[in-house]
Amino acid sequence: MASTVTRGEEPGSLRQAVVGAGVGNTVEWYDFAIYGFLATYIADKFFPSTNDTAALLSTFAVFAVAFFMRPLGGFFFGPLGDRIGRKRVLAIVVVLMSISTLGIGLVPSYESIGVAAPLLLVLLRCVQGFSAGGEYGSGACFLAEYAPTRHRGLVVAFLVWSVVIGFLLGSVTVTALGAMLSDDAMNSYGWRIPFFIAGALGVVGLYIRLRLRDTPEFEALQETGEVAQSPLKEAMRTAWRPILQIVGLVIVHNVGFYVVFTYLPTYFTQTLGFTETDAFISITVASVVALLLILPLAALSDRVGRKPLLIAGAVGFAVGSYPLFSLLNSGSLVAAIAAHAGLAAIESVFVSASLAAGAELFATRVRSTGYSIGYNVSVALFGGTAPYVATWLADRTGNDVAPAFYVIAAAIASLATVLTMRETAGRPLRAVDAPTATAR
Repeated sequence: MASTVTRGEEPGSLRQAVVGAGVGNTVEWYDFAIYGFLATYIADKFFPSTNDTAALLSTFAVFAVAFFMRPLGGFFFGPLGDRIGRKRVLAIVVVLMSISTLGIGLVPSYESIGVAAPLLLVLLRCVQGFSAGGEYGSGACFLAEYAPTRHRGLVVAFLVWSVVIGFLLGSVTVTALGAMLSDDAMNSYGWRIPFFIAGALGVVGLYIRLRLRDTPEFEALQETGEVAQSPLKEAMRTAWRPILQIVGLVIVHNVGFYVVFTYLPTYFTQTLGFTETDAFISITVASVVALLLILPLAALSDRVGRKPLLIAGAVGFAVGSYPLFSLLNSGSLVAAIAAHAGLAAIESVFVSASLAAGAELFATRVRSTGYSIGYNVSVALFGGTAPYVATWLADRTGNDVAPAFYVIAAAIASLATVLTMRETAGRPLRAVDAPTATAR
């Protein structure tokens, strides 16, 4: 069992931990996000088709492929983090993500090398997904184990806050290039530039992460010789219930996130008929709303508990998704932006508490393993497929509001899971370190 330690209470150490996890995570999710923002260009270059919807579906299918690699990354990097430490895993994954993203920018188009182009794209997306499988679980555990108990929700929420920064940075980069370059230049080479930038950002992220120390909780395990020798086997034996709870908990976390920040920018142009500039304004407004809300709401979860925020967010999606998607389709740009912001606000309520709640379910010995497996299985099944399913539903039904039903179903599933969980806010991590203290 991990001993009580105080290094996480030191402002300097805590600040370095937040910056290290946050900056690296921003780089990771900038890399992941630009693929979504450049979906129409990628569809044209790698999946030429006379049917724009078919090409876009192929692009989003490859987007989803990366998510199916995430459980493999979770099964590999989660146990690795419990054996060698969270810090080392965080350094490895940022390198893998940046190299694979840079590679996407270098792959020739279908016109140049034929079927090898989409095959290489799929391979590089698989590497992205594999590395991302080690990012979120390791990052959430890293911050949870550094944070003082009374502020754990706020500290861990910086991870999801930095994800929004990464998505916003990707959106700004793509839109700025679109404004500076002609359509021909953007279509010829401009779409590749954001992928090249990823290489430089990866160096920054690696430098910052290599300067970190590992968490007080993990170092305490090392000092007492209690690091798990077979964390995967131990997690499956002692933490199967919280693993299942993580799977259900983050369904709407991920479906909501990828609908709001990846699917809707394309939806604005391809379905609603607005311009690229309109889509940029909308995703920027939605991102700012999330950035303004996530941290205060996370601090609130430290005061009132995780479950009230989780229940409010899930109910918000279940009740509000259909009217907000209807508002998106009202024909008014102002109304559409307001609806996008509304969905972002609901997502902020849920994600402000979900990462901390998940990390608090596990013993320190298997926290990285259990969290990474549960989270990545869920995101593979539901999060990565969200843009594809939403596009397919709208096309198959002829109803542009149909994607709302997918979000509603996800919200109901997560709400049912939340109701099975115990409240963990304000409890020292060692209070949930024993198998008998798992959620009930």
